[in-house]
Amino acid sequence: MTSVRKVLKDYGIRPLKRLGQSFLQDINVINKIVGLADIRSDETVIEIGAGIGVVTELIALKAGRVIALEVDPRMVAVLRERLAHIDHVTVIHADVLQYDFSSCDSSSSRKMKIIGNIPYHISSQILFHLLSYRQHISTMILMFQKELADRLVASPGTKEYGIPSVMVSMYTHCSRELTVPGSCFYPEPEVKSSVLKMDIRERPRVELNDHLFFSRVVRTAFSQRRKTLMNNLRSSFLPRFPEYKIAMALREAGIDGRRRGESLTPEELGVLSNTLHLLENLLEKS
Repeated sequence: MTSVRKVLKDYGIRPLKRLGQSFLQDINVINKIVGLADIRSDETVIEIGAGIGVVTELIALKAGRVIALEVDPRMVAVLRERLAHIDHVTVIHADVLQYDFSSCDSSSSRKMKIIGNIPYHISSQILFHLLSYRQHISTMILMFQKELADRLVASPGTKEYGIPSVMVSMYTHCSRELTVPGSCFYPEPEVKSSVLKMDIRERPRVELNDHLFFSRVVRTAFSQRRKTLMNNLRSSFLPRFPEYKIAMALREAGIDGRRRGESLTPEELGVLSNTLHLLENLLEKS
């Protein structure tokens, strides 16, 4: 395999810090990441941040269709030249946060898979963007900074547990598969990385009445971590909801309002969301 450094040198390209460019160059790690996706010949795989196409080439050996997303026009030119001989690879110059994942109409009945060493400075935004297209996705294999990965797999009651933990757990089966040292990248980052595998659930942990409302409740529960759940809800939902109605909703959901958001499981937050949403509908009709 041609080294990442050589390809960049041949094209006269220097990695841009503002884009968070750090290229995975360890072939053993690359092979493990592609293997985790368990790609089949009739599947579409979207790679986020395809770079110079090292991972893309391996994906293309297994997938029926590959879409390589890249925001840097210099890399787009490299990709189109290096991968021109592979007919089933499409290189798209796009910002992943603006990309419509529902536009990838596959000839297969299978949902698409996502692979990406995503920019760490916008990784949370990318993750939430992907989750908004979860009905089109079966599996995501994503590289995160280890500290964020710790939060994504965290359990209730821990200091790492928060909004990302709840949202990922509600919609995916998430597992940490690899921890990758900085020496596996060029240029070498100052942080460790983790590869997470997220299989999208056929149904969320709780059948939610309204997914956007659930997101609002989760953000409210964690808005001020030192405050009780009742105080956070009161700050967010008053004057729309009378305080006694919020207390009633908490009782109906079987949740003590003196608890803090970080102690609640995704299921409890889902039940609370449904209860508050029902209350909102009743108040609107009254």
